Amino acid sequence: MERFDAIIIGAGHNGLTAAAYLARAGLRVVVLEKNPYLGGAASSREIEPGFIYSSCSYALSLLRPEIIRDLDLARHGLVTIPFGGSLTLLPDGCHLASSSHADIMRREIARYSPRDADAYPRFARDIKEQADLIRPLMMQPPPDPASLSLTRLGEGTSHLRRFAGTSSAALADTVRFWTLSAKDLLDRYFESDVVKAHLAASAVIGTGLGPMSPGSAYIMLHHRAGGIDGARGAWGYVRGGMGSVSRALAACVIEEGGDIRLESPVDEVKASSGKTTGVVLADGSEISAGVVLSGLELKQSILSLLDWKVLPQGFTERVARFKTRGSSAKLNIALNGLPEFAGIDGDCAALEGDIRLCGTIANMERAYDDWKERVMPRDPYIEMVLPSRLDPTLAPPGKHVASVFVQYVPDSLIDGSWTDAKRAQLQEVVLDKIERHAPGFRKLVRHVETRTPADLEAEIGMTQGNIFHGELTLDQLLFNRPLPELSRYRTPVRGYYLCGSSMHPGGGVMGAPGAVAAAQVLRDAGVRPRRRP
Repeated sequence: MERFDAIIIGAGHNGLTAAAYLARAGLRVVVLEKNPYLGGAASSREIEPGFIYSSCSYALSLLRPEIIRDLDLARHGLVTIPFGGSLTLLPDGCHLASSSHADIMRREIARYSPRDADAYPRFARDIKEQADLIRPLMMQPPPDPASLSLTRLGEGTSHLRRFAGTSSAALADTVRFWTLSAKDLLDRYFESDVVKAHLAASAVIGTGLGPMSPGSAYIMLHHRAGGIDGARGAWGYVRGGMGSVSRALAACVIEEGGDIRLESPVDEVKASSGKTTGVVLADGSEISAGVVLSGLELKQSILSLLDWKVLPQGFTERVARFKTRGSSAKLNIALNGLPEFAGIDGDCAALEGDIRLCGTIANMERAYDDWKERVMPRDPYIEMVLPSRLDPTLAPPGKHVASVFVQYVPDSLIDGSWTDAKRAQLQEVVLDKIERHAPGFRKLVRHVETRTPADLEAEIGMTQGNIFHGELTLDQLLFNRPLPELSRYRTPVRGYYLCGSSMHPGGGVMGAPGAVAAAQVLRDAGVRPRRRP
């Protein structure tokens, strides 16, 4: 039987991050991936000849700069391309083209409301301050307010110092950003429906909440906690598609002596006397290790891979209650040319970023109502990007690719599971909506890959198709993510750790859960991590 120091289940970006840190510390590491490709949700593949699709995730911002530096990902091929802005298109022909340039953004907002143009710098300052508060929390275990250990009390004190000297008004702002609905928060700043729709769009991405649901304001904040090349809150493309993130991480794992095995699905995490002893693969072979980390979603990691008899009474019920409601679908489209959008100049810089076909907040809420009723989306929120405008490696000359994210798509419909016919119906709904904003779009379509939440679960292991591996609501954040007894990345089975996005600080192509879980493994083993000079 083969033996390693550590086994990592899943070659998603978090699993690869954990593997890279452990291998750098001198552990003998193997990564086991069920699919024939790397990356999980952060993957790029040539489905249509000559066209590279970022199969699931399609933009980068949240990947922690500490990880990029520590693992020297730029040397391993990671190149980012900042968005040129973002564009919101409403059904009545109104649009808002955002920009990182303050004067341009002010003039654009002033077209709809001079008052909102004055209010925007205050909103931008406030959300930046809130994002600055949570960034330091992302690369360390969450504070545990119930612990009496000196180490954890010290950690809690360091977190509290960030609020030292903060006024009661500022603390109230923090509570609002974590608990209010996006609508209620934006109503405190703005009056224009167009401006509020543009800003609320990031509050509905990937969540089972509507823009009027309490807690949706935090989703907007979560999406502002990253950055590109030092520009905080910025988003961008990855040259070669999102799979380039995973390939850079994998190159680091290999360079540090780790092993990565594709088409190696794990069937069971073995345990004896309350401690892990390794894994059993689907073909019946076994690999031995004293440490196993799972980058899979919580329910997959616990309920599917462990013998429930080794777990504490009531634990599986608590895991099963973790909210993983899927709400997103994805279309990847090969195009024979560049689409044109009604009323938008072809050289508009905002076309180089995300294009939001969303309607007003009220329209988004109605789409959310369809999701709650589990019916076929009638007017979904759509966010699309055309990365080949800035990255010519993704398509042949003169051709393009579109990544189309579709929000408020249920993991199953009220009349049954997703079928090929229902998937085709969803595809038509999405293409029809794009055609309304970009006349002639359908004539450019060469190939479409449509993925429902059920497809995301079947292929990538996202339970119910939840792209964050669990809702980012206050009851599932910090020391509650995913459960208080799991918040330090350890499970009840000694030596078995969780390093996926179900863990703090949550979802997105961030790498932080993998990095922090690896650090916990090394602390528990008494191994000092190696630092680059």
